[in-house]
Amino acid sequence: MCRLVSAEELDRLFSLLKKFADAFGVSGYEDEIRDLVVEEVRDYADEIWIDRLGNVVAVKYSGVEGAPRIVVDAHMDEIGFIVKHIDDKGFVYLAPIGGWSDIVLPGQRIRIRTRDGRLVYGVIGSKPPHVMTPEEAKQVPTIDKLFVDIGVSSREEAEKLGVHVGAPADLDREAVRIGYKRATGKAFDDRVGVLVAVESFKKLAQRQIQADLYLVIASQEEVGLKGARTAAYAINPDIAIALDVTIAADVPGVEESKHISRVGKGPAIKVVDGKHGTGTLANRKLVELLVKVAEEEKIPYQIEVATGGTTDATAIQLTREGVAVATISIPTRYIHSPVELLDLEDVYNAIRLVVAAIERIDRRWVEENVPRKKVIKGRSR
Repeated sequence: MCRLVSAEELDRLFSLLKKFADAFGVSGYEDEIRDLVVEEVRDYADEIWIDRLGNVVAVKYSGVEGAPRIVVDAHMDEIGFIVKHIDDKGFVYLAPIGGWSDIVLPGQRIRIRTRDGRLVYGVIGSKPPHVMTPEEAKQVPTIDKLFVDIGVSSREEAEKLGVHVGAPADLDREAVRIGYKRATGKAFDDRVGVLVAVESFKKLAQRQIQADLYLVIASQEEVGLKGARTAAYAINPDIAIALDVTIAADVPGVEESKHISRVGKGPAIKVVDGKHGTGTLANRKLVELLVKVAEEEKIPYQIEVATGGTTDATAIQLTREGVAVATISIPTRYIHSPVELLDLEDVYNAIRLVVAAIERIDRRWVEENVPRKKVIKGRSR
C-alpha cells in the first residue's frame, strides 16, 4: 500500500517549488535561482562551489575510504528569450533561448531583466485579429512576427527603462496550487528537478551513506546540456542520477500508447530517450536497482520510454571514460509553456526513490555492477 502524503508535507513542497519556479533564471542568467539553491543547502554540505559555467556543486563526504562518487543532477535554467531589436516606437523584438512553441506566446506577460537586475514588464503582442487577412487568421504567428509592448513610445524611452539589445527575458507567471495536490506554473522544467535534488541531498546528508555525494545544480541544459558536461568532467563520478521532467501526454486527443507518462502515478524511471535512442540509454543495473527499491519501499513508479528530448544524463554519460547514469522523471503536462502542471505526490515519491536508492549503493555494489573497467585476461601469454 502506498504511503499517504500529509497536507503539511504537500504544502511544504509546494512552497519550495514556488520559490524556485518563480525565480528568474533563463539559460546563462541563472543568478537568482543559483543564490536560492546555495542558501537552501549550505547548512548540509561539507563544501560548495560555483564553477566557471555557473553550476552549483555541493558535496557531502562519507568519510569512507575508497567511497564511490555519486552525482545527483538537475538543471536550474529555464527557457526564455533575449532582446534582439528595439524599434523607433519602443516595441521590443525577441529571439528564443531554448525550445518554445510559438502557439503559447501571444498574449503572455513578460519580464525583461536590465543590467542592474531590475525587471521591466511588458506584454507579447501581435497583429490584431480584426485587421488580419483570412489567411493570416488561420496561422499561428511565429516569434519573428511577435513584439513586446513595454508601455513606451520610443526607443529612447525603452532604453531609459534599462531595456537593451542582449537583455534576457522570461514569462511573467506565478506558480499556484490547483485541485487537491497539483500545481501549475512556469519553469517546472526543471525547478521541480532542483527541488527533488536539493531535498534528497539534505536528507542523505543527515544519514550515514557509503558514498561521497555530489549535488550538481547545472546551468544551460536547455541550450545544449552545457553545465552538466563540465561539472561531471571535474567530479569524475562513478554514478549519476539526473532529475528532470518528462512528457505527460495523458490529455484528451492523445491515444494511450503515446502518453509516455501519467501525472499522479509516481515518478518515471527512464529506460531510453532521444529520437531512435540517440539520447540516453540508461544503465541497466541502475534501472534494475531503482525498480527494486521502488517495489521494496512501495513507491509508485512508471517505466518511461521517451521518443524525443533528453536530459543532462546524456552529457554526463559520455564524460571521460563513461559514467553509469539513470534518470528519474517527474511527469509534467504542457512542458515548455507557462502553465506546466504536475502532481506534488509524484515529487514526494521521487525524493523517496532517490534517497532509498543511494542508501543502497556502496563500493562493493559499484564494483560488482558498474565498474569503471572490467579486466579480462588475454590468452596470448
